[in-house]
Amino acid sequence: MPSHRIVLTVAADQPGPGISRHLFGQFAEHLGSCVYDGLWVGPDSPIPNVRGFRQEAVAALRELRMPNLRWPGGCFADAYHWRNGIGPRDQRPRQRNDTWGQIETNAFGTHEFLDLCAQTGCEPVICGNLGSGTVQEMRDWVEYLNAPTGTVLADERAANGHPAPYGVRYWGVGNESWGCGGLMRAEYYADEFRRYGTYLGSYEKSALFRIATGPGLDDFHWTEVLMRECAAPRFNPGIMDGLSLHYYMNGGCPPARTQQHLLATSFGPEQWRTVMAHGWYMDELIARHSAIMDRHDPARRVKLIVDEWGAWYAPDPAPRPSAYFQQQTIRDALLSALTFDAFIRHAERVHMANAAQVANVLHASILTFGAATVRTPTWHAFHLYVPHQDARRLPVANSAALLSHDGLPYPRVSATASLAPDQSVTVTLAHTDPAEPVRIELQLAGRPAGARPVGRLLTAPELTDCNTPAAPDRVAARPWDDFRFESGRLTATLPPACLAAVTFR
Repeated sequence: MPSHRIVLTVAADQPGPGISRHLFGQFAEHLGSCVYDGLWVGPDSPIPNVRGFRQEAVAALRELRMPNLRWPGGCFADAYHWRNGIGPRDQRPRQRNDTWGQIETNAFGTHEFLDLCAQTGCEPVICGNLGSGTVQEMRDWVEYLNAPTGTVLADERAANGHPAPYGVRYWGVGNESWGCGGLMRAEYYADEFRRYGTYLGSYEKSALFRIATGPGLDDFHWTEVLMRECAAPRFNPGIMDGLSLHYYMNGGCPPARTQQHLLATSFGPEQWRTVMAHGWYMDELIARHSAIMDRHDPARRVKLIVDEWGAWYAPDPAPRPSAYFQQQTIRDALLSALTFDAFIRHAERVHMANAAQVANVLHASILTFGAATVRTPTWHAFHLYVPHQDARRLPVANSAALLSHDGLPYPRVSATASLAPDQSVTVTLAHTDPAEPVRIELQLAGRPAGARPVGRLLTAPELTDCNTPAAPDRVAARPWDDFRFESGRLTATLPPACLAAVTFR
């Protein structure tokens, strides 16, 4: 029998704030084999593709209902000049990507990115070049994409194959301006953002959602300055719509303050607990930055945008097929679930998030091996959370005690519940203990009699198992009905290290 018993009560008749579908977004940068080979193989490739994009990759992302995709960076954004990536591909300049030390062909540019967004059914998020670019360059990019024909830039877009405006809504004004984006001070960047934001799409300002570079990790001074100076300046109080936040779980700073040698597929109980505890630190970061934002913006008009997050491990001893390639295990699926739960806990303020990155790099949902495309355990975590997209958060009373590691708390079982527009209720349960099962009793309160649960369970034969072309579904979600459900109460035993989702209809 399990030594732990946890009682959960979902108040199904008390829907709270909406859970933005944009919390489940992805990120693609010109880094390693994320874009080239991961997503883009070119129209002449023998790998099945549609206009150059891997059919299997597109299908996998569509199945996730991927709401948005951020591009072209990341650090690469502040070295990217958009004009190099438009027009005939055979006439685009071939140059060195000094940001990541690789060759950039510019075969994948603006039109290709927006074609990918159309094929996957997601909304584009473009990060503009503030670091090495100009206000005019970013403003021209907005006009090139969004203006109706009749101007020089819009007519150039039409000549390049897209007469209708793209209507790109989400724009980042630089990336990590405190670091790779220019080593700026908060006060200096605040003035730059006000200047750039003023000129972005001056003919249709209300259509744009402008995202300011936010703090790196725990730089609370940066958040204070940006909110004070940009949340509601006198002559343009709506200039800033979002403030970004970046946090990678890599055992580094914060909260450890010293780098730890965490590997993606070789770990024991100590390293497992480190990932859980440092991953759940996301909740504290969001809470502390949100408290600063609340002082300056009590109406919560400005949204927090966590547009880079994920696990960033040290390289495994075996050679990697490309830079920053790392495999995924059930540990990463649970890290994803804890991160999603942190976002949903703060849904009043957090509007968008982007896992880094979508393919072949760091916390990837898909990995490619030659012609094969593999869905990672992280992909399966995203898939189990699809019912929460655009649903309303429900209160959950959870009797589980918090665990602790490195002086940091994290939940033994993290539970999130939501009410969808079709009135179904979905509960996700992330069980973080890698060794012991746990007994749960889930009460669905305030729900009319007659609900029927349908469950899925994600676990792994071994904690370090991965999905490969030879075993693509070794760590995959499967139907789960090993529970009892009577009079609105579900009882079950969760195996160690698992993620469960139950939908009541």
